[in-house]
Amino acid sequence: MITLAEGLRLPTNGLDYTILALYFVVVLGIGFAARRSVRTSLDFFLSGRSLPAWVTGLAFVAANLGATEILGMAANGAQYGAYTVHWYWIGAIPAMVFLGLVMMPFYYGSKVRSVPEFLLHRFGPSSHLLSSLIFAVSSVLIAGVNLYAMAIVLQALLGWPQWVAIVVAGFFVLAYITIGGLSSAIYNEVLQFFVILAALIPLTIVGLKRVGGWDGLTHSLTSSHGDAFLTAWKGTGIGEGNPLGANWLTIVLGLGFVMSFGYWTTNFAEVQRALSAKNLSAARRTPLIAAFPKIFIPMVVVVPGLIALVMEPTLGKSTDGLQYNDAIPVLMRDLLPNGVLGIAVTGLLAAFMAGMAANVSSFNTVFTNDIWAAYLKKGREDAYHLRTGRVVTAVGVLIGMGTAFIASSFSNIMNYLQTLFSFFNVPLFVVFIIGMFWKRTSAAAGFWGLLSGTAAAMVNYFWLYKQGVISIPSDQGANFVSSIVAFVVGALVMVAVTLVTKPKPAESLAGLVYGTRSPGMEELPAEGDDAWYRKPALLGWGAVVVAAVCYLPFSL
Repeated sequence: MITLAEGLRLPTNGLDYTILALYFVVVLGIGFAARRSVRTSLDFFLSGRSLPAWVTGLAFVAANLGATEILGMAANGAQYGAYTVHWYWIGAIPAMVFLGLVMMPFYYGSKVRSVPEFLLHRFGPSSHLLSSLIFAVSSVLIAGVNLYAMAIVLQALLGWPQWVAIVVAGFFVLAYITIGGLSSAIYNEVLQFFVILAALIPLTIVGLKRVGGWDGLTHSLTSSHGDAFLTAWKGTGIGEGNPLGANWLTIVLGLGFVMSFGYWTTNFAEVQRALSAKNLSAARRTPLIAAFPKIFIPMVVVVPGLIALVMEPTLGKSTDGLQYNDAIPVLMRDLLPNGVLGIAVTGLLAAFMAGMAANVSSFNTVFTNDIWAAYLKKGREDAYHLRTGRVVTAVGVLIGMGTAFIASSFSNIMNYLQTLFSFFNVPLFVVFIIGMFWKRTSAAAGFWGLLSGTAAAMVNYFWLYKQGVISIPSDQGANFVSSIVAFVVGALVMVAVTLVTKPKPAESLAGLVYGTRSPGMEELPAEGDDAWYRKPALLGWGAVVVAAVCYLPFSL
């Protein structure tokens, strides 16, 4: 999945390993500190719905800022240039804003513990069980991505055997989640967010200085790759060619709408952070607060990929030399002194652990509450579910170690992840969005829409694209198309099934469909929540405007 070239071994010394060891000590310390607040299963799975918005907001963005994104988006920056910013400014921000403004009132107001549980209330047990199984499978697959990627990186950079890296990181994630539950994972993600930035910001600043600043970087890249390489939209007309293999329509619809909204609004590894907030206002603000750092992440992820391309012009030019995935490791090797190097290595490891922990914590919640307790062991006491959650955490980590090797068959990190999202998240989004805005949608329509959308995405990718039935220039382009196919097929099936089946009684839809509200769930704003700077609408539309403004330098 990740191929790192030889010769990337970092000149680490005792100072660097001391910084790494201190980080591990702090991680476990946070886990033990969080344990005191874990008394019930709600405390373990959702932090007792007690966390402030700034904590859940930073955890929200850190859970997504795994090392697979750092290495993958830096690689995409080196390979595709400024086209990579689409994954942030159109492929994340609008969907995060939609989640905060529109969907969180349904999730949080209905008091569900997970995304599949919402489907149970809206559509019934068939859709609930199918979505729970999909979430469980996708969570351990993505957790495995982080473990395998980390093992390859640490082997190349530090000389650690792959199994050592997997066992060490897996043990620490297992320890602090098992001990402190979701609170431990979230507070560690807040720490990891700052550690990641402490690693990436110096790398970007020193790298820019080395290549002559932004003017030197742009001059070098336009001379070697042409003017379009540093623009986001040039060459994306229908019928035109570009390195990304996608036109403006597939970027806007496939990435910007279907895939983006499918991921950010239904991915429980993200939504779980918002559900742990202390009240509805904090839950709504969680993705909106996260949107602002997300806007600027390209400055410390994509830009280093561009810098690496200038410093190592042979990047990605031959199969036996440096590859695009080597962009961040190359800069770490060539630019950072000891001490700072230790922070950078710790930042990478923190990013891997954040990505893995987010998926493990979502897996234990969904499996325990939505599969085990709902269908296999009904009616047990709360303490039983708390014990089960801790056992399932260990099982999830072990399965993640096994699924890591499934990911090894894919040649690119982001291709693999985007493929999973098109298969699993997009069909869920279809079911959610139609069921949330159309009261007539029946229970049967939810199940068949989810199943048909998933099947359609797989058929498009594995048969139509991989077998050459249709011609798509790249895997990323194929993922955009698969997402559109999944959305259209799922929507059409839902409409057709709804028209020939009986809808749920209107009284059972209170708080589950737009325009309705559950009785007894009105919530008075907490002290300070009515301040103007905490208004969700202001935060949300502010993030959209800032993202749009960021496009301007890359659109001229």
